[in-house]
Amino acid sequence: MKTAISDVLATSVVVFSKNYLPISRVNIKRAIVLLLTGKAEPIELMGGMNSRTAQGNSSQVYELRSPSEVFRVPQYIRLTVSGTERIWKVPPVNRREVLKRDRHRCQYCGSTKRLTLDHVIPKSKGGTHSWDNVVAACSHCNARKGDRTPSQAGMPLKTKPKAPMHPAIAFAEQFWNDFTL
Repeated sequence: MKTAISDVLATSVVVFSKNYLPISRVNIKRAIVLLLTGKAEPIELMGGMNSRTAQGNSSQVYELRSPSEVFRVPQYIRLTVSGTERIWKVPPVNRREVLKRDRHRCQYCGSTKRLTLDHVIPKSKGGTHSWDNVVAACSHCNARKGDRTPSQAGMPLKTKPKAPMHPAIAFAEQFWNDFTL
């Protein structure tokens, strides 16, 4: 089956760390550079059925041709260099980060209008200003809840608040969930 070059160039390749942890996706051009410079090597994953593999038991290999060479780029590559990992810190609990985590939606009614921050367990009742106690709430729900807990107010949360996850760990979790399907 022939594939248009624009389709191949639009695909992405999964990059694994030296320890086989899936860390990101890169475009096929970046994958070629990593392979040609020796910073990565091809790997083949067996097992999971994937939307890009027809038979489900091996990785797909993309072929890109130049006038003088054929570049074979696998669907999965592994870094061979171990550089210093970028340090990622949990961001501070502030309005921008909480709204980003809650996808700019009220955690009580789902509204996207006039959002404020709400302490699930009010500070007056011993609640803290932490990731697991602060949620986005519209001004109407925040006023309705008042100085009560969600159970006292009869207003259950749509999702349990938690601290943001390291981007590489979030990617790895999503990758393995998709791979095993």
